Amino acid sequence: MVPFDWHRDEITRSTPVTLTYRNTQNVRRFLTAQCGDHFKFDRAFMMWIKDGSAKNMGDVADERLRRNS
Repeated sequence: MVPFDWHRDEITRSTPVTLTYRNTQNVRRFLTAQCGDHFKFDRAFMMWIKDGSAKNMGDVADERLRRNS
């Protein structure tokens, strides 16, 4: 299986967060589209994304919205 390319592959809400996850411009574009133009990464959020628990990018977007509501 070819690893997901966080720089180039299409990201959808069902895209799983893998061990190779990276905070790329592609991820930033996806999260900005999901969460609004005010989207920003912060350390706590980045640590949550990479904490090893099973999640997909929809979960990531929902968590960002929850943290900023």
